[in-house]
Amino acid sequence: MTGPSFVTAEGVHRVLPGPVPVTLVREIALSIGAGEFVVVTGPSGSGKSSLLYLLGLLDRPTQGEILIEGRPTRALSRDAAAALRLASIGFVFQFHFLLPEFSALENVTLPMRRLGTLERAAMETRARDLLATLEMADYADRRPDQLSGGQRQRVAIARALANAPKLVLADEPTGNLDSRNAEQVFTILAGLANAGHAVVAVTHNLDLAAMASRQITLLDGRIVEDVRTQ
Repeated sequence: MTGPSFVTAEGVHRVLPGPVPVTLVREIALSIGAGEFVVVTGPSGSGKSSLLYLLGLLDRPTQGEILIEGRPTRALSRDAAAALRLASIGFVFQFHFLLPEFSALENVTLPMRRLGTLERAAMETRARDLLATLEMADYADRRPDQLSGGQRQRVAIARALANAPKLVLADEPTGNLDSRNAEQVFTILAGLANAGHAVVAVTHNLDLAAMASRQITLLDGRIVEDVRTQ
């Protein structure tokens, strides 16, 4: 059972201007609610990552609107969009992008420091709790180069959850992992949806996609299939 819509796309197009304009996505209309685990699949170049960046306010539509909890975002200033993103949206990428000079714990506290709503002790406590939830408590003081690929991705997920976002977006989060770690990451993402987050993941792996509650397929920038599986 899904909750109220968190993110909605209304007639969204994204075109890269130039001598020969390139259309990344077109005619996108969808709504994703709390508790949904949505995977986006499709061939390379079909617009999967472009759609994710639009939903996460990392990019703006050329036409149409992205609404976050009913709030239009296309006309937001860059700073206002960044503030909304920081408070409400968590990102997990194929490459973990952990800062190498910081420990796992320090990497997880970074979004909280930017948001600035918690005292230092509270930030550290929350970071340790998140790492413990992801079975990384014993590695809190290790730097990224002291962790395996699967462990680094767990830290990246903890960092994405630092500010308790309602929406978690994952762009090929298992692309650099072996099958065992990839399945564990998708199990974690499914658990986040069960806990009430809206979760959207881009993947090429159809076996992992089968773990989601909803599958969206893109082709040439358009949604050609949108199926609820659970």
